[in-house]
Amino acid sequence: MLKVRPLEDRDYELIKEAEKVIEKNYRYGRHHIGAAVRTPSGNVFSAVHVEANVGRITVCGEAMVIGKSISEGDHDFETIVAVAHPHPHEDIEKCWVVAPCGMCRELISDYGKNTDVIIPYNGKLVKCNVMRLLPEKYTSDLH
Repeated sequence: MLKVRPLEDRDYELIKEAEKVIEKNYRYGRHHIGAAVRTPSGNVFSAVHVEANVGRITVCGEAMVIGKSISEGDHDFETIVAVAHPHPHEDIEKCWVVAPCGMCRELISDYGKNTDVIIPYNGKLVKCNVMRLLPEKYTSDLH
């Protein structure tokens, strides 16, 4: 059983930031995931994923927003979230929260083992520590 916690008002605000960035920048076949991260200082950054014709080189929204935050000088992360934007052919009207892929779970934990991730779980939006999503994390430590 995954150890989760309920969302706070500021977590819903973070989701809104992820929704805003993808609603503004959605392009079919190019950008359909928006992500937002909040730092311990209270700064919030948002970014979209970058789709590629060769799927392996697509860059996820979580990676983009982590890079944006670091580029702006904020290297620590409190909470991160990603949302998907519906495609025109889908009968869905609004964005929804998505769990990070395995590579993003690794990346988020590489840059912040104490980072919370907002995810859908058992029909609700909750948050949990990224390490709960990544048991037995890979590490290059030699000790």
